[in-house]
Amino acid sequence: MARSTQQVFIEGTFADLAQELAEYLNIGSEIQPLLEENKKDDALKRLVTASVALNSSPEKEFTAAYNLLVYLVIQSPSVNIFLPRICDNLSRPISSSPVNGPGLALSVLTTVFNLLQPDNEVRFNVFQAILRLVKTSGLFEMLRPQLKKLDAWLVEWEVDEEDQRKLYAQIADTADDAGEEEQCYQYILKALRTFDKDSATENSSTEAQNLSLRALKMALLSNTHYDFHDLTSLPPVQALSQSHETFWELLEIFSEKELEDYNDFRDEHEGFIEEQGLNNSKLHRKMRLLTLASVAASTNSRELEYKRIAKALQIPSEDVEMWVIDVIRAGLVEGKLSQQKQVFLVHRTTYRVFGDKQWREVATRLDQWKESLRAVKEVISRERQAAETQKEREMHEVERKVAGASGMGAGRRVGGRDNMVEMGTD
Repeated sequence: MARSTQQVFIEGTFADLAQELAEYLNIGSEIQPLLEENKKDDALKRLVTASVALNSSPEKEFTAAYNLLVYLVIQSPSVNIFLPRICDNLSRPISSSPVNGPGLALSVLTTVFNLLQPDNEVRFNVFQAILRLVKTSGLFEMLRPQLKKLDAWLVEWEVDEEDQRKLYAQIADTADDAGEEEQCYQYILKALRTFDKDSATENSSTEAQNLSLRALKMALLSNTHYDFHDLTSLPPVQALSQSHETFWELLEIFSEKELEDYNDFRDEHEGFIEEQGLNNSKLHRKMRLLTLASVAASTNSRELEYKRIAKALQIPSEDVEMWVIDVIRAGLVEGKLSQQKQVFLVHRTTYRVFGDKQWREVATRLDQWKESLRAVKEVISRERQAAETQKEREMHEVERKVAGASGMGAGRRVGGRDNMVEMGTD
């Protein structure tokens, strides 16, 4: 699917090539009369119907035979009728090449995709066939580069929201099978965004709720996902507050609350975590990291004492440094440990939620910075004034010394020649 300008060069007239393919498929006697009567579409219909036999053709002949079929079909005004059947055949196992078959079929499907005009809606069906093949063969790496173009393609194909949602869900399943958790999660979110945000009926539908629960569980169990705003901002997920209140409560805890709240939830809903296939060990660890991030964000002094961390995380003091290192590795906090002072010096923190409380904290810190700057300004002003006073004092001292030196010179001239009394004799 590199470019839409790919071409297939095959020599010969339509009739000659169609008859050649028919002979290969052992239906030459059926096709010849149709070609003689110039019934091209009828001939193509027979060829496409029989083309499933190509899946058992020798590996060396597979690509050439399918490319010939595609070339013939592309010339027909009814191309959009024939291609879905070919795509369906290519999605099936290639019996003649169990090992290389998926790659061969993917190559032909890519050729079909690129031969079609960018705005041809059949491209959507071909892409779905490619997805099915990637899913069964595990060739996700071949699909990854094309996903960057998918949004533009959907606009060209004028795909409605429902079909977009199905496609996103299909990609999510394909990524999940390939072990691509982050890609899977992102396409579930894309699917959730296709629901009408103003439609309570759509957002509370079974499909929307199932997708919401799937996304929530993935986010909770992920080793790298700590910001839940991408979920809480989606109307279908918000609808869980009515349909699945316990899950919504759990989401709220991981969005903005702390370890103590999670422990209370566990006590109140005993067995819920395990019943839903969630891993309490993972959730407990994530909650500790999030709690440490919250505590670090709420400290005004930027010095977080070890004992405060130990209390918030419910851990022994000797484990504090290990957890601080873990939260730094998770990218939630930046700072430096001071073993001598037994404090964590916080340089940067990530707010899990930003509401009135956080705005008040920002206002408090701005006031503190303002006071600090005012104090610095006063110190600078005093030092500048002292420097100017000292300079002025030194200038006066220099002037005084110069004046004193001048006075001494004038006193010596008083006893000079002009003031001597001359004595003489007659």
